[in-house]
Amino acid sequence: MQFILVILLALGALLDLMLGISFFLDPATAGADFGLQSATPEGLSAMRGDFTAFFWLAALCMGWTAWKRRADMLWPALALFTIAFTGRLVNLIAVGTYDGWWQPMAVEALHVVVMVLAIRLLPYGRVSPAGPA
Repeated sequence: MQFILVILLALGALLDLMLGISFFLDPATAGADFGLQSATPEGLSAMRGDFTAFFWLAALCMGWTAWKRRADMLWPALALFTIAFTGRLVNLIAVGTYDGWWQPMAVEALHVVVMVLAIRLLPYGRVSPAGPA
């Protein structure tokens, strides 16, 4: 099970890294994929900075966890995706559905589930070659 979690964390990190790169290099196109548009430099700057930070921090936390097989770095990424999922859920309740509403929520929920399982099943702190400390 730990091996599967490590693979899922690595794949999630790769996805988030690529999303971050797309927002960094071309925020207008990446934002359009998320239903966002901005014709102002301020809006593009916000998308480039904020979305890149979100996805790169998540990628770093998940990638580090997969590499080191230690769960202590997952808390920031878990907080990001839990808050994002909660915001989408509130919007779903307050505003209603739209075409494809479930897709980003499914990705965020999958991130949350994988990270919660990894936090519960992977060791914390220093891991020696002989096993967890």
